[in-house]
Amino acid sequence: MNSVDTGLAELREDLAVACRVLAARGLAEGYLGHISLRIDENRLLVRCRGPQERGLAWTTAEDIRLVTLDGEPGADGELEGWMAPNELPLHTEVLRHRPDVSAVVHAHPPAVVAADLAGLGIRPIVGAYDMPGTKLAAGGIPVYPRGVLVRDRGLAAEMVDAMGERPVVLLRGHGLTSSGTSVAEAVLRAISVDQLARLSLTIASAGGTLRDLPAEDMAQLPDLGGGFNLATAWRHERARLP
Repeated sequence: MNSVDTGLAELREDLAVACRVLAARGLAEGYLGHISLRIDENRLLVRCRGPQERGLAWTTAEDIRLVTLDGEPGADGELEGWMAPNELPLHTEVLRHRPDVSAVVHAHPPAVVAADLAGLGIRPIVGAYDMPGTKLAAGGIPVYPRGVLVRDRGLAAEMVDAMGERPVVLLRGHGLTSSGTSVAEAVLRAISVDQLARLSLTIASAGGTLRDLPAEDMAQLPDLGGGFNLATAWRHERARLP
């Protein structure tokens, strides 16, 4: 690896694993999608495309490269032989405007795209089945209504405006952008949105009606804490990888 910043090796591996988790969960079935992690005020690690690109399911730590918020390789020559995502501005505008965010996920979950196009919003339709997902949906999942490639700062700013202060935004006819204070949190949020979309499609196809969880039930859902909702959930996702 060209980078002299060997202290980032563990973070590169974490991002590579997260990419493989997205693929294993069906949120990135082809070769599109990427994850980024803020390193400092001007740099991020992001999944890039190498000379032997095969898709997220086969991401390695070598595919995770250090770039600036402007997409430059910096002094370490990190992009030699690799190409930053065309939608790098999607990541960098979120990081510029959201100091609370450290990690950004962009993926193309088919169920999320289908549910949105069918007019099925991501709603808190379940209870204890997925408590973090239900609470996420209860806060609202906004939609960026343009099905474009978010390849410049102007389009990315539109997406960030649609996202507001929420951790996830759907991209109509495109996919989703999810954020978090860690890579695990950003990925797990994307997985929850995908699960709710899949359930919504199943219910609608069976002739059912989507109904939000009653307020009294929502109030009874406990917060099991980050040790369970994040740490245990993330160990599970890593363990189920091939």
